[in-house]
This record gives sequence, C-alpha cells and structure tokens, in this order.
Amino acid sequence: MRRLHYHLVDVFTDRAFGGNPLAVITNGRGVDDATMQAVAKEFNLSETTFVLPPDDPRHDWRVRIFTPGSELPMAGHPTVGTAFVLAREHLIPRADSEVNVVFEEGVGPVPVRVEFEHGEPSFAEMSQPLPKFGPRLEDRESVARMLSLEESDIEPELPVELVSCGVPFLYVPVCGLDAARRARPRVDLIEQASREHGIPPEVFVFTLETEGPNSDVHSRMFAPGMGISEDPATGAASGPLGSYLVRYGLVECDSAADIVSEQGIEMGRPSYIRIRIERRGEEITAVKVGGQCHFMGEGFIEIP
Repeated sequence: MRRLHYHLVDVFTDRAFGGNPLAVITNGRGVDDATMQAVAKEFNLSETTFVLPPDDPRHDWRVRIFTPGSELPMAGHPTVGTAFVLAREHLIPRADSEVNVVFEEGVGPVPVRVEFEHGEPSFAEMSQPLPKFGPRLEDRESVARMLSLEESDIEPELPVELVSCGVPFLYVPVCGLDAARRARPRVDLIEQASREHGIPPEVFVFTLETEGPNSDVHSRMFAPGMGISEDPATGAASGPLGSYLVRYGLVECDSAADIVSEQGIEMGRPSYIRIRIERRGEEITAVKVGGQCHFMGEGFIEIP
C-alpha cells in the first residue's frame, strides 16, 4: 500500500466551515489517472488536486485537478487553495511580503501570487486566460425553466451568454436576491439545452443585489455536468463573471476594476472571491482571481 499525504483547506474564506473545501495531495507523483479519479470520488469534494513535479523546469509545480466525476483543465479554488497549502508546507519559496510561482495546468502555465503576513500565507491570487464571449442563448423562457424561475426573473437588458477564461460557463443575470435564492436547477433541462446548443451544462446565476455590504455581486453556480449540484465558490467562473460585468458596464472600470463576489450563502458556506479585471480602452488585458484560505487539517489515505 502507498500512503498519499492530503491537506484539507477551505478556500475563499477566513474561517472554518466557510468557502469551498479542497483536498490537496502533495505527493501525487506516480499516481495513475484512474487512481487519481478514484481518490477524488472518495473525498467527494467539488475538487481534489494532485501536486507533481513540473514538465518544464522553468515552472514550479504541475497541478492536476479532479472533480468526483472528471478531470478539469483549470479551476480557481483548487489553484488558490493548492498555492496556499504549498506555501504553508514550505514547498514554494517564502518571502517577506509575496512570491510569484507558476503552476502547470491543463490550460497551460498559470501564474499565481501568494502574499504573506508574519511569515505565513495570507492571500493567493491566480491569473486566468483572457475571456472569450459567446454564444448567447436568446430563448429566455427556456433558460428560466432550467432554473425553475419565470422569464420575468431574468434581467431583460442583459445577455444570457457563455463566457470562458479557460473553462466555459453560461451566465444568467437575474432580477435581485429573491430570484437568485429561488433558483433551483432542472438537471434534465440543463442537459437538454447543452445537447441542443452545444454548450457545457454549467450555469452561473448572478445579481448585483448583495447580502454583504462589501460585496459587489451575489453569485450561485450549478454544475451537474461536473457532478456538482451547487458549488459554494467557483474561482474559474469568477474571472469570466468579472469580465462580463466590465464588458457590459455593470461595474466602474477605467483601467482596472476590483470586484468582490459573494457565493455559497444559500449553502451555508459563505465565500468571498476577489476579482481584478484590467483593461486598455475596451480591451480586457488581465483577469485575476484570489482570496483567503483557512487550513482545516491533514492526514493520509492508503492506495494499492
């Protein structure tokens, strides 16, 4: 039997039992794909990461990310949480204030910045690929039915649109907190729309009405295609969300916009994701997503 060392961390929160839980396997070298998938299913968290030596010596680590059902090319809270764990375990260089590292993920090199306070990691931020917009879904009645809502719950002046910063999501703007709270995904209709329109079955619902005074947008994410009924914090979807908000003038942005997305509140796991969008003129030039993490514990899992 081989022992894999795992760390549990709550991501995009500063306290226990908030944010999005993550398992990080720090000694993943030599574990085959099927076993990685089986371990992720065993933990049954939204994601589990495996840390391996990089393929390119100019980079720091290779990180593979698994949901209970499949491997992802990139994801936000696993990237941020893995950076936090590696910094905590002295597996990436420490610094007085911050350090920059590069992870190899399925989308290619992913730059990550880690901030330190009193020698311990306090904040991690990843850079994401620049956004790609489209296509749009024009049938708002069908979109509303996918979420057990009425067509009048969908913001009439904003597009229902696919946006990707490495991983695509369908963005559905709704009219206020009441509509966001009432949203209930219809997996059959989401899968039907995915087949008919050739889009992934990951739906991101948001409104500019928030619960927290320091938040800018209230978010929910449903991902039946990934085996996740609802996700408490979705970093990979937050970069495209910020890009959407900037593109359609929903937040102020001259050269940059700093946005806080609150997510997971309906699940009892409040998360606060910091998004930074930089642009030159109308062109988005940088997408960054970060947050705090809370260490929960560690242990070993034995595999054949």
